[in-house]
Amino acid sequence: MCRERAGDGRPEPATTRGSGLRPMTLGGIIVQLLSGLTSAAILFLVAAGITLIFGAMRIINVAHGSFYMYGAYIMASALTLLPGQAGFWLRLLLAPALVGVLGAALEVLVLRRIYQREHLAQLLATFALFYILADLAQQIWGNQYRTVPVPPVLAGHTSILGHAFPLYSLFVIAIAVLTGLAVLVLLRVTMFGWSVRAAVEDPELLAATGVNVKRLSTLLFALGAVLAGIAGAVVAPLQAVTTGMDASILVAAFIVSILGGLGSVAGAAIGSVIIGVFQAFGVQLWPQWSSTFVYIAMILVLAFRPSGILGQAE
Repeated sequence: MCRERAGDGRPEPATTRGSGLRPMTLGGIIVQLLSGLTSAAILFLVAAGITLIFGAMRIINVAHGSFYMYGAYIMASALTLLPGQAGFWLRLLLAPALVGVLGAALEVLVLRRIYQREHLAQLLATFALFYILADLAQQIWGNQYRTVPVPPVLAGHTSILGHAFPLYSLFVIAIAVLTGLAVLVLLRVTMFGWSVRAAVEDPELLAATGVNVKRLSTLLFALGAVLAGIAGAVVAPLQAVTTGMDASILVAAFIVSILGGLGSVAGAAIGSVIIGVFQAFGVQLWPQWSSTFVYIAMILVLAFRPSGILGQAE
């Protein structure tokens, strides 16, 4: 089970407070591993969008965390319009779709105009979008915490060797796995994926074949936003929805993207698992040092693979 870290919007594996190295049973190890995978699932969905956009468009989108926050807010605010268990599934589809529309609009109105600009200009533009979207969210939803109930079918716990683990956390892991596989299939066996790879190699040549490269960029950016929207939607029942979620998840997601290798969705999956598991067992075994485990994992990997686990040196 995940809870909100104080001062941080990232989901944190639940654990018993205390200090010092603790003995763990096999069931406890499995539950802690699943807790880490729950956090990894959320991180992967956000980081996959970051790395997908960077890999194809070479833009580091600082505003990407805003899509995650908006997905969570839409999931919470639509509760009154779509209540109940059926409403939960509708909101789970609606939130990422609306975030995708927002992402497409921002790409057309802002980012499309700065593709040929230097990286510093791109970074400043997306940084400005980050603050604009944060202020807009505050104007729309205010500073109050919002909560989303777990649907009855996913409420409760399952027993793993005598240890309880939330069913909803298993659902979050399954959503991340299925989404990741769908993205990999989309990129590798469809015409859209072929066009994306071709755009990375030579966008001018691709445009000469009749492909609308601008529309392709919009669709790709919207896809990245949808992935972050899915993360925000599924995390809403796990933690309080509030402003500040965008900044906290952004830092962790960038660490995952760099760890796995910018441009590699599979690398984002591997990086998120490493960070999630390191964090989960770090909190359990050495809670006083838990905040440093994410950075220790990043340093260890980058010391041997400066471009990331699956990244390509440029």
